[in-house]
Amino acid sequence: METRETLEQAYSEIEKWEREQKDLWFWEKLGRLPFVLLDRYTPAAVQEKLGAAVDEIASYLEHGGTYLVQEKAVYERFQPYLPTGTAREPLSSTEVSRLPLATMDAVARDLRHSRAAFATVQGATTGIGGLFTLAVDIPLLVGTSLKVLQEMALCYGYRPEEKRERMFVIKCLQFSSSDIVGKKAILEELAAFDAQTVRSQTLAQLQGWREVIMTYTENFGWKKLFQMVPIAGILFGAYLNRSAVQDVAEAGMMLYRKRRILQRLRELGES
Repeated sequence: METRETLEQAYSEIEKWEREQKDLWFWEKLGRLPFVLLDRYTPAAVQEKLGAAVDEIASYLEHGGTYLVQEKAVYERFQPYLPTGTAREPLSSTEVSRLPLATMDAVARDLRHSRAAFATVQGATTGIGGLFTLAVDIPLLVGTSLKVLQEMALCYGYRPEEKRERMFVIKCLQFSSSDIVGKKAILEELAAFDAQTVRSQTLAQLQGWREVIMTYTENFGWKKLFQMVPIAGILFGAYLNRSAVQDVAEAGMMLYRKRRILQRLRELGES
């Protein structure tokens, strides 16, 4: 297991990443005006898909639905990283939670790269028809985002089938597309996510899920304007979907990594 110094170094890396997230990206500076246009001129079919995305994420939050990932497939990715001579049996979440942080990071990075590659192909494919295939792309991107966040959770020994963990997934999803103010607020909310004194408050936040989801769909929805141009939408779709999934995966990896580090530091303090 890692020493306190190693964990503190890893934690400082996450703090640096968090500071970088608070700097407005070029797209976000342009952000709000295009979404007004999207809302006004986007055909009803696409707006309907955005609304359906809200309902689907709500369904995931409430009971998991079709978006829950298979633990076994994720846990099998740990096998090449286990010490030589270790029994090649499926790992449990408890066993994963006790693995070295470096092993968790390696599997999380592998998943991030493979899911980004999948999103690139997906975006290019649905970008062929521009506006006409955009309605297909939106739910696919939402589903991919939810699944990659659950995979990040499993990489660090957390169980996304639990309702409370699904709330953390939704917060990560919101974080990945929020502006500087939203990111700061979410980081403050998640800082004490595992503290006993605030667990009931976090569970109470489930009542406000629609606000969380609408923030996500609004912030990524306008970017899809660029994908509405036929043929050119192939390039825009590939780039936007890849960057979206990379951002989501990075947010999930860093925020779950931070939770695991803080938990291990608390355990060291108690020992």
